[in-house]
Amino acid sequence: MLPAVESHLSSITQAIQLAVAPVFLLTAIAGLVNALLGRLARAIDRRRVVEAELAVPDGDPQGLLAIEVDILARRTVQVLWSIGMSVLSALMVCLTIFAIFLGAFLFVDLSRTVAVLFIAAVVSLTLAMLIFMREVILAARSVHQSVWPRPGPGRVERR
Repeated sequence: MLPAVESHLSSITQAIQLAVAPVFLLTAIAGLVNALLGRLARAIDRRRVVEAELAVPDGDPQGLLAIEVDILARRTVQVLWSIGMSVLSALMVCLTIFAIFLGAFLFVDLSRTVAVLFIAAVVSLTLAMLIFMREVILAARSVHQSVWPRPGPGRVERR
């Protein structure tokens, strides 16, 4: 093989090796988005049921259903934000992979660009996970009080 062709083939092979880790990250992000979409669907379905119960006259004498609708609305917004941040992270990972291959094909040093894109992807994914955790906590706290353990003697109830 010619030295130039061999060198180019070597740089493409190295680019493929460098792109493997971001591809695994893309797979993890896809799994997260799938889980978030499931939570979104459940929150929307539950909200439809609760709103139907609210439509019945005198169906909510204590106002608990209206509170639940408000909580479900907040959960929906948080899940949507988490999905958005996850998709942004996936886009940043795709651009990272693109920059890796572009640098290999054009023999251009894009290491800083790759680093910035990857850091942006991780920051976006971290924000998505934090928002997701807020939604999970909100969902857990909205469960009927009979599910939560009662504080025993000497224990203080947290709110």
